[in-house]
Amino acid sequence: MNKDAQDAMKVQTEPNFKNLASCKPTEFVRQTARIKKAAESWMKATKIIEILRRRPEGGYKELPENATAEERAEVLRENAKIKQDLGMKNLSDIFDAAFAENPEKTLEILALCCFVEPEHVDDYPVSAYLKSFNDLLHDETVIGFFTSLTSLAQPNTQPVLKVLG
Repeated sequence: MNKDAQDAMKVQTEPNFKNLASCKPTEFVRQTARIKKAAESWMKATKIIEILRRRPEGGYKELPENATAEERAEVLRENAKIKQDLGMKNLSDIFDAAFAENPEKTLEILALCCFVEPEHVDDYPVSAYLKSFNDLLHDETVIGFFTSLTSLAQPNTQPVLKVLG
């Protein structure tokens, strides 16, 4: 079978999942509540917040009080390297926590984002989930809505007021 025929079969056999950007308002509200509950459980299990709160061992280099421009630049370079190394370690640890240590909870969220019941997650190819999830992540209206909601938890709520006003 040639590649065009394979691609045509793939299009026919892969479901076109509904997601939060393509559902009815009542479905949006109900599914968002389900995803929230699953995400809370996932965040507890993966300890992602704790990973993100990590600070570098030994801290960052302090800037000497009378530092020259060259010394200042060197400290900034060293701190940038420390931050980058910590970020890479954190990303690796997040991947381990989500995919190696808690794959069922991670798949549950992905399935719920595609309106698939978690017990049916293996009924569909991963590419269908990833396409639907990618479509959701690129929907500016939905992502903007959730970003605005998260800002409600912050002391400065100007972005929410801007969206709502």
